[in-house]
Amino acid sequence: MSRHYILGYGSLISSESRAKTGETGRVWPVKLHGYERSWAVMSKALGMSSVAVMKAEDKACNGVLIEVAEDQFPLFDEREQGYQRSQIASHQLQPYLDEPLPQGTYWVYHAEQVVAPCQVYPIVLSYVDVILSGCLEHGDHFARDFVELTLGWQSPLVNDRPAPVYPRAQTELSTEQLNPWLAPVSTLTLHELTLSYDS
Repeated sequence: MSRHYILGYGSLISSESRAKTGETGRVWPVKLHGYERSWAVMSKALGMSSVAVMKAEDKACNGVLIEVAEDQFPLFDEREQGYQRSQIASHQLQPYLDEPLPQGTYWVYHAEQVVAPCQVYPIVLSYVDVILSGCLEHGDHFARDFVELTLGWQSPLVNDRPAPVYPRAQTELSTEQLNPWLAPVSTLTLHELTLSYDS
């Protein structure tokens, strides 16, 4: 029986966030070549922007290869509404760790076009926090690559931590740990960035 893997490059990087959707197995931190990640308006119903990847030669983004049983795919397809799921080839994946990647069928949820975030559908910190906390599960280098390999940070960014817009927000996260990663790319002032869930 073929084993299946999803390349998670946004909130699916977070183990807690993945668990809110379905059952998954092991994960492997990787770089995906041939795709570029951007902030984009993917679901107007959420009132926020998300990250999306599009095919792009000579580009790459980082993420985690997630083992997913076939019977769990409907749950993840529903979560990733607005994206298309396509196969990717093993040669497009570069592991961060010094161990071989598992054999199987690899998938990625991607966009056909990118609609830039705006004031109506901004980037929201409650979503960014989930992604960055997931990145830090794999170390500082992985988190740094997420920030550097994502386009669109100059888009409107809102601190919604006191009243999270993102439906899978993790309000227990330490914003003191996450804020330094955002400082170089944030459009918010230091004061706006440090407003927390406790405000």
